[in-house]
Amino acid sequence: MRIGIVVDSACDLPLDYLHKNNVVLLPITVKIGQAVLADHRNEQATLEFLNTYVVEHGAEAETSAYSVQQVQDLFLSRLVIDYDYVFCMTITKTRSPLFDNTQQASFAILNEYKEPRTAAGITTPFALRVIDTQSLFAAQGVTAVEAIRMRDAGEGAPKIRARLENLALHTHAYMIPRDLYYLRARVRHRGDRSVSLFSAALGSALDIKPILHCNRGETGPVAKVKGHAAAVRKLFDFTIRRVKAGLMTPTLCLSYGGDLEEMRALPGYQSLRDACASANVEVFESLMSLTGMVNVGKGALVVGFAAENVEFS
Repeated sequence: MRIGIVVDSACDLPLDYLHKNNVVLLPITVKIGQAVLADHRNEQATLEFLNTYVVEHGAEAETSAYSVQQVQDLFLSRLVIDYDYVFCMTITKTRSPLFDNTQQASFAILNEYKEPRTAAGITTPFALRVIDTQSLFAAQGVTAVEAIRMRDAGEGAPKIRARLENLALHTHAYMIPRDLYYLRARVRHRGDRSVSLFSAALGSALDIKPILHCNRGETGPVAKVKGHAAAVRKLFDFTIRRVKAGLMTPTLCLSYGGDLEEMRALPGYQSLRDACASANVEVFESLMSLTGMVNVGKGALVVGFAAENVEFS
């Protein structure tokens, strides 16, 4: 069985890794004023857009996920021919309409796939499964890597489906935003009141940085630390303990809203890499998606992994 894997561009994994493993990308389009860029995870284009538009005007950006019709067209023109079963993994539906759009499109796809497959000389059935990763950014990469690993190991679609749906419940994203004023302006533009002006002003005045956590689609602070460097070290130290305690998959994903050399110079980074190497945990590092950066700001750091019974400390 030919198994295909589809992710959206908010999934923070290196572009060469996605290409090497034939992962299909659903690009999210970002518009700031008259500037428009479809996020195909091109690092150079993302950095140029970041420095030219996002830093000054990113809080006012509009993002557009693939529509129902675009998803339907992609599948019927290409994916139903190239594959027999497709797993489409999306950013949490609490932050984007993409899951709902793809789920809605799936009904038409399953009703209409026979004609293009027959025209291509394929008579076997086609199936797909849309999975809400219930997470975002670097943490989305965890489920994608596991899907690739299981596909390459020759596992069947039912086993992969059960594994991914269970993994989504236990995938954790931890984020440290660098600029709370930007984050507040962004969530206010989106109609989200989760970061108040008082909290942003207080945090900036006292240099208090929150550590935010996303699991099962819910996002909230788990710690507030004085100083960005101290917050980063606290998050990395916590992650090291989780790695040593054991993860559900041998995968850790990191993404950063800027040049990756800046992330690699952060306090505690090398200790985290050493801990992962000792535990045979593969580390994936990537520039944060353009979608991610317009939502959380330049310089944000995200750590993603899967584990059970996680309590931040």
